Amino acid sequence: MDATANKLLEMVLTPLNVSHHQLVNDSQKHSGSATDSHYNLVLVSDDFAGIGPVKRHQQVYALVGELMNNPIHALALHCYTADQWQAKQEKMPATAPCMGGSKVS
Repeated sequence: MDATANKLLEMVLTPLNVSHHQLVNDSQKHSGSATDSHYNLVLVSDDFAGIGPVKRHQQVYALVGELMNNPIHALALHCYTADQWQAKQEKMPATAPCMGGSKVS
């Protein structure tokens, strides 16, 4: 795992009482020379119970704000309670293909 990914996980796992996580570096799917800049993150925590998706994302971004824009350019968040994650059959949602930079057709 790269240094940015390690830092990202360090910043979110403990404060959010995460019971399961999956982190994928999707940087290779994107244009440009940036490496370790695009991530897809699943967080499962019962701390998310009773909180809507926007508030969940705001909680995570508040914890990792110093990483956003540099070194992280994009962070796809998927935040679930344990029951919601189980209902999704414990599968990470697919990320959209890159349409920016030199990949625009």
